[in-house]
Amino acid sequence: MLSHTEPRNPPPPDNPHAGGAIPKVVPALPRENPHARALPWHTSFRWLRAGWADLWTNPVPSLAYGLAVTAVSIAVVWLLFRFRYDYVLLPALAGFMVIGPLVANGLYEKSRRLEAGQRTSLAAMLFVMPRSGHQALFMGVLLLGLFLLWMRSAVLIWALFFGIVPFPGTAEIVPMLMLTPTGWALLITGGAVGALFAAFSFAISVFAVPMLLTERTDALSALGISMAMVWNNLPVMLAWGAIVLALFLLSIATGLLALIVVFPLLGHATWHAYRTIRGNRAGGEAERMFVRPA
Repeated sequence: MLSHTEPRNPPPPDNPHAGGAIPKVVPALPRENPHARALPWHTSFRWLRAGWADLWTNPVPSLAYGLAVTAVSIAVVWLLFRFRYDYVLLPALAGFMVIGPLVANGLYEKSRRLEAGQRTSLAAMLFVMPRSGHQALFMGVLLLGLFLLWMRSAVLIWALFFGIVPFPGTAEIVPMLMLTPTGWALLITGGAVGALFAAFSFAISVFAVPMLLTERTDALSALGISMAMVWNNLPVMLAWGAIVLALFLLSIATGLLALIVVFPLLGHATWHAYRTIRGNRAGGEAERMFVRPA
């Protein structure tokens, strides 16, 4: 038995809490960000040129694809006026950017085939078999749900400013919006809410759809990885988003006829944006953010 005069042994080195010692805070080891590419903003124009080259390499399938998208878009606008749903015209046009990446799946497939030196055809673009299988359908459901949420938000914003009243018609809506204080408040609020929806939908979908086409992953992981890729390459992706918005506004100004060329151009260019930022991971081993790969 030890006497009171004998010194106590020091605490063992593997127990830093013994004797009231506080462990040192050690920072985490630096790790390379797998999604950051440090691309300058003008790289977006290189993607646009690459998309233009893909468009005019065997142009008939791409132009036919763009013509089909334009015809369906014009038919939807006509149906809105025919059945007096023209009050959702502006939100529907804005919501087109939400589901646009999903519709462009065939264009990604053509660019992928051109990159691999394979033959392309309209049938191959229309009947695409994504590597992720049914997860691509789940992605479509998610994007359509986001589109419907935006449509409902737009109707609620209208009701908040103008009340639950019948829509006055397309001919009267422009003076109401541009020449009244209530109209300006609606434009500012609706524009802010719409910008949030557009930014979120762009971030989660711009790379998610081509990812599901070439990689075996789940839809939620593709959404999360797409947002990570956008956030970690913000300057170039802001420039790319501005190009997409400018070309879409040009299409609206031409009565949607410019979509015949603009839509396939943006689809092919988006594939090159995905390949540049995704790098060697494109088509490689599965990466999942929420579900551990098997």
